[in-house]
Amino acid sequence: MIEKIEKLKIKAENDLKSCVSDKDFEDWRVNYLGRKSELSDILKNIKNLDQEQKKVVGSLGNKTRIELEGKLKDTKNRISGTIGTSKSSEDYSLPSRHISMGKLHPVTLTLREIRKAFVSLGFQIAEGPEIELDKYNFDMLNIPEDHPARDMWDTMWIDEKINKNGEKMLLRTHTSPVQARIMENQDPPIRVIVPGKCYRYEATDSTHEWHFYQVEGLAVDKNLTFSDLKGTLYEFAKKMFGSETKIRFRCDYFPFVEPGVDMSIYWEGKWLEILGAGMVHPKVFEKAGYKDKNLSGFAFGMGPERIAMIKHNIDDIRLFYSNDLRFLEQF
Repeated sequence: MIEKIEKLKIKAENDLKSCVSDKDFEDWRVNYLGRKSELSDILKNIKNLDQEQKKVVGSLGNKTRIELEGKLKDTKNRISGTIGTSKSSEDYSLPSRHISMGKLHPVTLTLREIRKAFVSLGFQIAEGPEIELDKYNFDMLNIPEDHPARDMWDTMWIDEKINKNGEKMLLRTHTSPVQARIMENQDPPIRVIVPGKCYRYEATDSTHEWHFYQVEGLAVDKNLTFSDLKGTLYEFAKKMFGSETKIRFRCDYFPFVEPGVDMSIYWEGKWLEILGAGMVHPKVFEKAGYKDKNLSGFAFGMGPERIAMIKHNIDDIRLFYSNDLRFLEQF
């Protein structure tokens, strides 16, 4: 690997000599220093080496990265200076400052991909309030005040806890309240997904954040079955992760569905859970005012951050919201 790093450094330095524009420099940076670059792959795989090799390869790899970053900066400054001094003797103006173009956030990109997948399957997009009533966040989803399932969410209540009608308000803990609002105001058939921000009062770590996005899905019609749920989510998985994607369903519990399942995909040699789902609970239909006994439906919910972490090999959810340009510029 040492020889491989040294050859890679020589090639990178030679290629850098031919860079003259901002696009050239950015392409070079992505190719040699980006998350998916050969140097990054080498550093990721040092865990497979013995202890002595880890020290040598790791030290050389990091030193090479620092040197290449320095050469990139120096070359860009030199080229910029050349452009600035190549003007005629009668023009004393300086070149304008370079204005970098912004990019879409990786979570936004993932949300758009999810939306596109479900729209192609006949779903519409719906949204709802982030400051939600206790009624919609819990009660209409078969989670009454004394239900033990409320312990699943540590909730952030609004300081003015009571609205003008005497109802408690909170920052919604999931996007599921929107399905209750939709069913309350719309007759079937229904096929919607609900992307939006959620909030939970909990400790943050590499896989948990106190604020995050969620995409809720709901389908209601006559005689929908669990097979319809499985087929829909299987098609979604193939659109998001590739046509050869394998999926697995396992029993799980959610108060507003019965039966409930979690769905996992087989990714890089292991099963990874990506969403929860199930058939809409009869009590949810009852509270929505649906009296037709032939109606049935399914619901599902997923975290875009979780899907982005899988697709881009990101190991810490906190990176999405740390505003670190070194991370964000890789997308």
